[in-house]
Amino acid sequence: MGYPFPSEAWLNALKDTLNRDERYAEIAKNWEGDMTVIIEPGERGDPESFPIAKYMDLWHGKCRSARVIDPSSEDLPDAAFTLRATIDNIYKIFTGDLDPMQAMLTRRLRVEGNMAHMLRNVPTVLEFVRCTRLVEIEDEH
Repeated sequence: MGYPFPSEAWLNALKDTLNRDERYAEIAKNWEGDMTVIIEPGERGDPESFPIAKYMDLWHGKCRSARVIDPSSEDLPDAAFTLRATIDNIYKIFTGDLDPMQAMLTRRLRVEGNMAHMLRNVPTVLEFVRCTRLVEIEDEH
């Protein structure tokens, strides 16, 4: 069963996937940091529904909480990391069509936060992205 992307149902499915995935739990066991992913308008979806934000509290290999935030009506949390990308690029990253490290280097994914910490934990970042790819996205056609 696929989930509409980037819906709250998709985000909850990702949270469940992260919390069930033993490989992620092992590799991310020392990760301490929450993040907000801000999804900006692009070719996909209704431009009026963006920007939208996803907040995830990631701690020692588990996702303690996850929620959708409407930046037009709610302040964004002061997360350790803030990621920004268009819906097109975040979709490509989360479906395996765009490497997250390549996206960062080409500024298709902008990251704010402690880059030294993130670079020391590249395996954790890549495992997180692997888990996003396990959550099936509903075909919009």
